[in-house]
Amino acid sequence: MTDVPHRGVTREPAAQPTAPYLEAITAYGFRGSLRFHVPGHKGGEGADPGLRTALGDRALLLDVPQDIEGIDVGPSPTPYERAEQLAAEAYGAQRAWFLTNGATQGNHALCLALAPPGTRVILQRNSHASLIDGLVLSGGTARFVAPEYDVELGMAHGVTPDALAEAFDRAPEAPAAFIVSPTYYGMAADVGGCAEVAHGAGAALIVDGAWGSHFGFHARLPRSPLALGADAMIASTHKIVGSLTQSAMLLVAGTGRVDVEAVARGVRLIRSTSPSALLMASLDAARRQLAVHGEALLDRTIRAAAVAREAIDSVPGCSVLGEDFVGRPGIAGWDPLRVVIDVRGTGCTGYEVAAALRNAYDIYVELATHASLVLVLGIGQPVDALERLAHDFAETVRQIARTGTQNAISRPPAALSHETVVSPRDAFLGRGETVAVADAVGRISCESIAGYPPGVPSLLPGERISAEVVAYLRELTSEGARLHGASDPAFQTVRVLIEDASA
Repeated sequence: MTDVPHRGVTREPAAQPTAPYLEAITAYGFRGSLRFHVPGHKGGEGADPGLRTALGDRALLLDVPQDIEGIDVGPSPTPYERAEQLAAEAYGAQRAWFLTNGATQGNHALCLALAPPGTRVILQRNSHASLIDGLVLSGGTARFVAPEYDVELGMAHGVTPDALAEAFDRAPEAPAAFIVSPTYYGMAADVGGCAEVAHGAGAALIVDGAWGSHFGFHARLPRSPLALGADAMIASTHKIVGSLTQSAMLLVAGTGRVDVEAVARGVRLIRSTSPSALLMASLDAARRQLAVHGEALLDRTIRAAAVAREAIDSVPGCSVLGEDFVGRPGIAGWDPLRVVIDVRGTGCTGYEVAAALRNAYDIYVELATHASLVLVLGIGQPVDALERLAHDFAETVRQIARTGTQNAISRPPAALSHETVVSPRDAFLGRGETVAVADAVGRISCESIAGYPPGVPSLLPGERISAEVVAYLRELTSEGARLHGASDPAFQTVRVLIEDASA
């Protein structure tokens, strides 16, 4: 039976098929009201003709502001409030917030709530860069915990409960621990074990579940982090579940370990006063589809993905990673909606295979690394696209494969440890200078730099720059990776703290 996490939450099954916010803006948008409020395009009539053609008049009619009576103003619960309540019930949370600046907004709010100035939290070392940005905003600091690392594939997995326990031994005062599950590669951590460790230390466990917003809605998927004991989670709903790009949800469980009002204050501080109704309506609709039809849609996609995965795995030089990885350190589950392909045996890099797929068949993948490709499927992935993929991938590899194998660009586990000299906030806001990368070794970084995707930092504000990190980032750029957050994307220069300013 589908493991939808509703433990301890009063759910109204009859309400899940409704989408109150979507229905409210639709009622207002299409009834012909005279609009003497923003936005200036007035439901589309004042918009550029090219934009009207591209988006359609119906979308522009639904582009309405906040503070419309009967949508988010009026007797409580308003349609907007009901929409967030239904999202909380669907995920088994006490409270849900719709986010219109992606998971980034939720991470910032959680840092403001849990890591005020001088507070040290435990943070997975390869967390998304937005968590470091959140510490810059909040003034908190981090004690980092390294994930398990696969040197052969150059791939980080999850944090283990033992590693988290060691981190709490070094920082017993930490009120919260932030971990990632699943990873960009679809590997889920032992969230339940990590929750036991955090709770035993008197701390909350926060899970960046950006890539797992569908977890818990099908028996073949890992359980939702909240059902496994997490106290809060991020769900980047647009990635898999089908809301519009830039929309996400922040969900807090009713455990009492996370101050809901403090999170609400954080959300209010960093959100726009003009959030997009289209984004919020898409969240309401995506929640409805996931709660009502998610199991059926996921079942079809999982079955089709299994066929495609088997076909790709049979291509010479290629190996599809997945369920066989479960049980390795840092991996307690996996996501069948992620197709991860080890292409080292083709003699080509993942970058080369991705470029060939684009050029020959107009196929775009989510992530290419030196060793692998990552393909992300949606909740209702078109089956015919998966069928075409298997053929087109095999033909592409046949055309470009060469003798020999590629080695992954990897960082040894020791390279995941860094010397933090000052807080992220002090480094980011401190007086700095731009120097040549060759002259930056030993200096303190003012920047957060990550190979992108997946946007996990290799260098953070406040860390001393090592020769190993410089070599790794140079190797990434030489192989075609983008450096997210770098002031100089070519990585010829880097901004560093003026040393006497940090004293």
